[in-house]
Amino acid sequence: MISSRFTVAVHILTFIHIYEGKVTSEFIASSVNTNAAVIRKLMSMLGKAKLIESRPGVVGIRLMRPISEITLLEAYHAVELPEARGLFTVHQGTSLKCPVGRNVQRALDEPLRSAQLQMENTLAQTTVEQVVADILNRENDEAEVRLMI
Repeated sequence: MISSRFTVAVHILTFIHIYEGKVTSEFIASSVNTNAAVIRKLMSMLGKAKLIESRPGVVGIRLMRPISEITLLEAYHAVELPEARGLFTVHQGTSLKCPVGRNVQRALDEPLRSAQLQMENTLAQTTVEQVVADILNRENDEAEVRLMI
């Protein structure tokens, strides 16, 4: 099952781009509404994946590549441990005396593998740039609505 680490990682990458030069783990944590220690742990994982660069004690967290080149799949792989990657967890310990219990897991293998691949293909085709553009468009739309009221 995919944890919230993935979406928080995308939040971090997007935040770093939008607030370039002014980013601290505390500032990001205030946006995510979590503890800065959680953000630092995820930033460490993103750093190991060569997606961000930061220096302790220095305000200067930055993306290592343009947002048009960073895919959501890269963020997913950076923060979701290989054994935890996947949309589904198949139940274990089914009854071998029952024909359903004996076979359901193998019957689900292919459709679940296919769903996982489709999800990963979608993430591979989506960049942080697209997320940033969507956020900025939504913010502009909200600002226009506020002006009309």
